[in-house]
Amino acid sequence: MKTLKNGVKGLLYILGLPVGLLALAWWMAARSDSFYYPTLDEVLTAFGDTWFSARIVDDVLPSLARLAVGYLGAVLIGVSLGVLLGSHRRSRALLEPVLEFFRAIPPPVLIPVLMLFSGIGDTMKVAVIIAGSVWPVLLNTIEGVRAIDDVLVDTARCYRITGAARLRRLVLPAASPQIVVGMRQALSISLILMVISEMFASSNGVGFAIVQFQRSFAIPEMWSGILLLGLLGFALSLLFRLFESRVLGWYHGLRRSQRGER
Repeated sequence: MKTLKNGVKGLLYILGLPVGLLALAWWMAARSDSFYYPTLDEVLTAFGDTWFSARIVDDVLPSLARLAVGYLGAVLIGVSLGVLLGSHRRSRALLEPVLEFFRAIPPPVLIPVLMLFSGIGDTMKVAVIIAGSVWPVLLNTIEGVRAIDDVLVDTARCYRITGAARLRRLVLPAASPQIVVGMRQALSISLILMVISEMFASSNGVGFAIVQFQRSFAIPEMWSGILLLGLLGFALSLLFRLFESRVLGWYHGLRRSQRGER
């Protein structure tokens, strides 16, 4: 009974605010007579007509594919380089100025440059996603590796745990809470950069479709695309929460036991 009650309470926490905002938007749109602010009925009708059609294959799936490839590439590069820099102080001191320089460059600024080298295809869009979302993973991985308990490091050294075994048994588990934090931040950045990259010299994708709707004054369809992006972000957040609960189940259990919770 208690588990059911907690489940219902958690569901209300997740859906309460979105439902409230949806009701507020419905009420405000119903009182507006502006061409640029259609009623929620019109937006929802346009949503069904627009996205439950061939656009799922033509626009939505290509966007999700670019998002997945770019995000996974950023995670792989960020974790690999972060473990290296976090484990070697001299390498970190040598590369830190260069990394800070590139981190300060906004990823959308790189789009014209990447277009010169890789064209306007998927390669450019994936590169933009990686260039912007790699930094949270990289920086959090470095800090996670640097913060490993010295007692654990000395224990691994005493038992002669080195190489791949040390990475698998000590470094990655100990740094995983910080790494997952960086992955969560990178996910939202990846979604934003996916849309931005598709607004430049593209022929498909959700961002491309939204711009086309805006240019042709298909206002309900434009708002339906924005609604779709919000729903995608919400769904990805829920999936990542499930991933986090599985990967860091041991960590959250340890924290609860330290606080005296069950």
